[in-house]
Amino acid sequence: MQHKAKKFSTRAKVITSAGIVAAVAAGVAGAVSASAEAPAAAPAAPVAVKSKATTTTTHLTADAAARAAGAALKAAEKEGQRVTVAVVDRNGNTVVTLRGDGAGPQSYESAIRKAYTAVSWNAPTSELAERLRNAPNLKDIPNTLFLAGGAPVAHGNAPIAGIGVAGAPSGDLDEKFARAAVAALGDRG
Repeated sequence: MQHKAKKFSTRAKVITSAGIVAAVAAGVAGAVSASAEAPAAAPAAPVAVKSKATTTTTHLTADAAARAAGAALKAAEKEGQRVTVAVVDRNGNTVVTLRGDGAGPQSYESAIRKAYTAVSWNAPTSELAERLRNAPNLKDIPNTLFLAGGAPVAHGNAPIAGIGVAGAPSGDLDEKFARAAVAALGDRG
């Protein structure tokens, strides 16, 4: 049995097409309005915390860090040494790095790591290098370098920065220049 398709008039085709276009348009409009962002909620009011839930810390200013780094670099240059000096804050973030003329490429990273190590333990890295004899796993702590050349900066008894120097032929010289940087901070407060 054969089925014959009915022929539609032009008018029926136009009406059917218009209906299909309207249905598609309504679907698109609904999708667009559904995906539109709802108005943002008003930001929550800040919550006040009691003073026992907070702490205040002291930080070395950027100006003081630059002054200290400059003092270490100047001390090294007086002795004909080509070094890099880094100053990090209490959290180990680099505040200032000065690479002296002719300093070796390894000195940049070494200075930062010595400064980080000094502030982390609030001790000169030469002393910390001695501790490795009893605790050799200390060297496995990320971003540390247990070689002489790092000196902590403290306010009261709390460490607030670390100064690292690298590039001189010995760690003793590096640390001498780092201590000159710390001393420069005491000169002008």
